[in-house]
Order: sequence, then C-alpha cells, then structure tokens
Amino acid sequence: MNRIGLPNEGTKKVVDHLDQHLANLHVLYTKLHNYHWNVEGKGFFTIHAKLEELYDAVAEEIDEVAERILMLGHRPSASMAEYLKKAQLKEAASVAVDGADAVKQLLADYQTLIANLRAGIESAQEIGDESTADLMIGSLSAYEKTVWMLDAYLK
Repeated sequence: MNRIGLPNEGTKKVVDHLDQHLANLHVLYTKLHNYHWNVEGKGFFTIHAKLEELYDAVAEEIDEVAERILMLGHRPSASMAEYLKKAQLKEAASVAVDGADAVKQLLADYQTLIANLRAGIESAQEIGDESTADLMIGSLSAYEKTVWMLDAYLK
C-alpha cells in the first residue's frame, strides 16, 4: 500500500494514465496557444477568444494532474521531450490556420482526451481511487461540453 492507502501495483497503472494525460495536456496547451496566435479568417474574434479560454483551463488542469501524480507517490513527467514521447496528440506547425480547420483539429484532440480519460477512470475505480476518478470525471465532463461546443460551431 502507498501512503494514502492504495495498492502500489494498481496505483502505477493509474499514474501511467495520468502521466499520459499530462503529456497530452502539454501538447494541447501549446497547440491552443499556436492556434490563438495564428488563426485567421471568418470567425477570428470568436475563435481567438475561445482559444484563450481553453488554454487557461488546460493550464489549471496541468497543475492538478501533476499534483495528483505526486500525491499517489510518483513523479510526473516534466520535460517537453517526455511529453512528446508519451502524448497521443500531435503538435501543429506555426503557420496561419483557418478557424474552422483549427476547430476540427481541436475537436479530434478533445475526443482523444475523452477516450483516454474513460480508460483512466476505469483504472482508478478498479483500485478504489475515487479521488483520481473524480478528478478525471470532472475533466471528462468539461471536455464533453467542449466537444459539443466545437461541433456546434462547425455546423
């Protein structure tokens, strides 16, 4: 058992989910800034403002996820090299981007985050780690709303 009463073996699996999520969040954070700076065209003002809202939310979540990994008795990844190796999300080039194209890519990224969180929630619940499950469920709920909004924008 670890210091908060969770089994070490199961906790490692949960931490692996969290650390991959942390890596994805860092890539997403960078991509959101990239698109915020480089978006052009119809809907610029709307998308520009929304991207700032999204990267601010991701910045808060990054800290929460890293701290949870530490609470579970592990060290979070903390370098861009590690993030890029572990992340499922891909970086975007720093070039002008059409708003709709940026939204389509972000929609796919958030859908990836949703799928990964569902697996992480299951792993956390298997070992009775309700605090980590709760953290992930909160993110899942926010991402589902974001997906709905991005999808509605594209219609």
